[in-house]
Amino acid sequence: MYLIYSLLLFIALLVHLPLYLVRTRLIRREPLRLKERLGLSPPPEPSAGKTVWLHAVSVGEVLSLQNLDRLLKQEHPDWNLYVSALTHSGLRLAEEKLGAADHIFCIPFDFRNILGRYFRRLRPGVFVLVESELWPHLIREAGRQAAGVLLTNGRISPRSARRFMRLRRLMQKVLRPIDLFQVQTERDRESLAGIGIEPNRIQVCGNLKVEVQLPQLSEDEIREQRESLGIPANLSVILAGSTHRGEDEPLLAAFASARSSRPELRLILAPRHLDRVPEIAKLAEGQGLRIRRRTEAGPGDAWDVLVLDTIGELARLYALADAAFIGGSLIPWGGQNLLEPAFYAKPVFFGPHMDNFSHLAEIFVQNGAARQVRDEQDLKAMFLMEDAGELRRMGAAARETLEALRGATGCALQAIEEFMSRS
Repeated sequence: MYLIYSLLLFIALLVHLPLYLVRTRLIRREPLRLKERLGLSPPPEPSAGKTVWLHAVSVGEVLSLQNLDRLLKQEHPDWNLYVSALTHSGLRLAEEKLGAADHIFCIPFDFRNILGRYFRRLRPGVFVLVESELWPHLIREAGRQAAGVLLTNGRISPRSARRFMRLRRLMQKVLRPIDLFQVQTERDRESLAGIGIEPNRIQVCGNLKVEVQLPQLSEDEIREQRESLGIPANLSVILAGSTHRGEDEPLLAAFASARSSRPELRLILAPRHLDRVPEIAKLAEGQGLRIRRRTEAGPGDAWDVLVLDTIGELARLYALADAAFIGGSLIPWGGQNLLEPAFYAKPVFFGPHMDNFSHLAEIFVQNGAARQVRDEQDLKAMFLMEDAGELRRMGAAARETLEALRGATGCALQAIEEFMSRS
């Protein structure tokens, strides 16, 4: 099975490498990191002491590790902490947010020989996967060479659960090296048990992303930052975060329609992928709206739509908004993170496709902290919502819900400590 997988992966890389080169280097203007991805530039060997290796995929997974990263070093300063990520944006964010890590590096392609060298070099006492990064050779080599393999913040979407059931025997083999699965919900536990994972290997711990810690801003700081972007106190702002293609057009149409009744309304639109910024600007101009990009905006600027064209600012900008719309939810993508606006006590709105956060979305709606919108009329009603008292009540409920869900970081830390005690 692993030989066939390696062959198929090699063929896929040959086919997709030219596209990767064009998209990464020419379109996104990002470094290729080919030496790292081919295993030719491994991280430095750890110093004396035990080593923990955390692996995240991209931005969301990296952000979820902030508290765990800090606590690991706080409780065990003598441990070597290595963090790997898959995407360019994940690596950049890890370097910015995971300050306790000793080394941050790009994970190589999933080939046994390459990964085997990495494990022999780092000698981790425990290897920690975040969420659902299930690369077969990565997991297999971790099981062979680390004292413990932990999957934390595990999440099995309904679609993945159905696919796992069809490939039950195969998934049992791939997942066998994982010693402990820490999952977000009881539904995730049932999905893993359904494919044959033993109950004593599954632990329901909640969601690491609930442990989000963002800068606390005073009212004066919020007012100053709003003014620096051309948002005086008399304007109301809705921030649509991490939007995907297919969402911006209905959002902009509903916003343009709502402004005929609420001219004081403004929209900050943050696309999930920055290469879509020019496309979004054209859509907004087509609605007759005044556009500014974040890198161009300044005090006194007049705009209707501010398009976020920077990385790493979205979470903090939720503090400046009056309400938040969660992208990736109007289309069948699965939704994006709703916890950052909740941290700043902002009312949350999202579309019908929140599969990636279905459990959290249900809880937030039940607690009166969030509302679901389905079409352009619902979006217009969202923009027209003027009841400041109701918005404050929703925002307070969002923050209270967030606080009530905490605990996953302590769960992960305890498991890591137990594995490390065996190494």
